[in-house]
Amino acid sequence: MLYLCPQTHCMNKIRITKQFSFETGHALYGYDGKCRNVHGHSYRLSVTVIGTPISNTGNVKYGMVIDFSDLKKIVKEEIVDVFDHATVFNKNTPHVELANELQDRGHNVLLVNYQPTSEMMVIDFAEKIKTRLPKTIRLHSLKLQETATSYAEWFASDNE
Repeated sequence: MLYLCPQTHCMNKIRITKQFSFETGHALYGYDGKCRNVHGHSYRLSVTVIGTPISNTGNVKYGMVIDFSDLKKIVKEEIVDVFDHATVFNKNTPHVELANELQDRGHNVLLVNYQPTSEMMVIDFAEKIKTRLPKTIRLHSLKLQETATSYAEWFASDNE
């Protein structure tokens, strides 16, 4: 027996999550602890979007909120390919001299306009991902895990 979901059920909002990992170095200029030194993390990023599953049976993406491979493409291009195996420095600090030296030696260096903490990185990531999502999909939340026991979260509902 073929079951087609009734219209009321097809209008449900569904959240889907895709997880990513990347290796990034950074240093926190002016910080009073060990993280003022250049060091790295194995970051884990969970990206959750919300939308209504496509109800058009003629659409090849029928039943999906967004194809996981489409979400992967967005996050890979905006975040993973940019930050993986890069060292991130705040461009408004004396770390710029170190950054220039590393770049001159062929290292992948990112200069950002914020202190590269997990909190600030997750805000940056949210802005980048939101601009690439289809109009029918909304970014719900991000979780950026810096270590096994430490992470920062961003929720759209907190930022409306």
